[in-house]
Amino acid sequence: MGGMTFARSWSAAALAGSVLLLSSTALAETYEVGEGMAYGAIGEVPWEALMPGDVVRIHWRAEPYREKFVIARQGTEAAPIVVQGVLGPGGERPVISGEDATTRSALSYWGESRGVIKIGGSSVPEETIPAWIVVENLEVRSARPPFSFTGRGGADTYSNNAAAIYVEVAQNLTIRNCVMRDSGNGLFIGARGGDTQDILIEGNHIYDNGIEGRIFEHNAYTAAIGITYQFNHFGPLRDGARGNNLKDRSAGLVVRYNWIESGNRQLDLVDAEDSRVLVDHPSYGRTFVYGNVLVEHEGDGNSQIVHYGGDSGTEGDYRKGVLHFFHNTVVSTRSGNTTLLRLSTNDETADVRNNLLYVTAGGGRLAMLDGAGQLSLHHNWMRPGRVDSHGALEGSISDDGTTVTGEDPAFADEAGQDYRLAEGAGAIDAAGALAADAMAAHAVLMQYVVHQLSEGRPSAGAADIGAFEYCAPGACEAPPADAGVMADGGVSPGSDGGPSVGRDGGATAGPDGGSAEPGPDGGCGCSAPGTAAPDAALPLLGLFALWLRLRRRAR
Repeated sequence: MGGMTFARSWSAAALAGSVLLLSSTALAETYEVGEGMAYGAIGEVPWEALMPGDVVRIHWRAEPYREKFVIARQGTEAAPIVVQGVLGPGGERPVISGEDATTRSALSYWGESRGVIKIGGSSVPEETIPAWIVVENLEVRSARPPFSFTGRGGADTYSNNAAAIYVEVAQNLTIRNCVMRDSGNGLFIGARGGDTQDILIEGNHIYDNGIEGRIFEHNAYTAAIGITYQFNHFGPLRDGARGNNLKDRSAGLVVRYNWIESGNRQLDLVDAEDSRVLVDHPSYGRTFVYGNVLVEHEGDGNSQIVHYGGDSGTEGDYRKGVLHFFHNTVVSTRSGNTTLLRLSTNDETADVRNNLLYVTAGGGRLAMLDGAGQLSLHHNWMRPGRVDSHGALEGSISDDGTTVTGEDPAFADEAGQDYRLAEGAGAIDAAGALAADAMAAHAVLMQYVVHQLSEGRPSAGAADIGAFEYCAPGACEAPPADAGVMADGGVSPGSDGGPSVGRDGGATAGPDGGSAEPGPDGGCGCSAPGTAAPDAALPLLGLFALWLRLRRRAR
């Protein structure tokens, strides 16, 4: 009798859970946008009514879409809202241009002059924190003066600090395999008092941004609690723009496996000037930068590769803590001086280990610090003759004597920017152990593949210095360059813009949204005599799902 009661209870629970699951997936819609599609324009999509599991598929066409919109709805971990470009016959991303763009009349949101795609901050849809959102496979561009658009208030012009993608607030947001260019900021993310959390920026090409003669706009300018940049290609800013490649004010920042080239500074990691919540967050004082290629060219502006600390003048809010900088390959082709780090005050510390630091002008042109800060050096490769500072050293440098020196790093093809190691390179097998904080959660498992791709970092003997591991023929089996395999084991979309799995933890829903995995009890699905097995309810659930879908479409 007890077994029958348990079976009935389990069946009822399974039925209730299935109803909830099917309700969510039944409500999910796929909006096909493009020539000959159900929706001819982006503005025809009901952005104000998107639901968990909805997918907006924007198909490539020869002409850009000149439309603007806001994403301000919530998905779930299992059913994210996905805005997805469907690539063209040659792999072209659909282009969304802010130049002469229009906005769907049903939407009402502030800050229209701040971006082409805005995430968060609206009155229609009703104000909420957008969550579990994926934006992928799009080229978004031209949010800057003198470009204009038509919004709810009529004709308007973009502000200097407008962005291709402007995030006012979001949680569990992934931006993947997009191009962001020709704007004030390519990407802008605001902290909004700590509400913006858990952001993943991966596999994007961010370049050609900034405003001529100004230092305030950047390829990316972000602040959040928990943000990871990986597999991105950061390129030069617009001609005459003086901004940085990546400027960040976050707590819990990870910058790994990226190619970052030709900014005023490549990384400008400063204080959370607008949010006490970020300053007080436990992750604020621990920043991880590893596995990157950082390239500084002649005439790129500031000669410092990385700035860490703050720039607001309120030194009590500066990052303090530790910048963990390891397994990066840094190349400077400046004819004059290059400085690896500017640490804002003596309260900032950098742990620098296992990096390949190469300046073409000679070792004496490379300084470790601008002046202030506490620096520890372990197992780095550099040319002989490096200096502590090109000015007055105000901080301190601890060098454990494990530096590897040489005149030639022995790149595979230096002129062609192939910075992988060639046979015989002094950096091979010369790396040391990571710092304890880094070993806990930031083992170097991947390496960048030109461009915007990645592969598993091979293992053969001791680790190599720098961003790339050398494998002699037959010494180890290096994984092939991926078509978008992510460090978390996710899979990026194929050329058709199909479903993807990433940090959001769930694929875009299939037709049934179901799973073939066994239940947690590992049971056989049997039932006691006189009880109904859960499968018996599936036809009814199917009818219920159909009714829900028809009901939504009738709204």
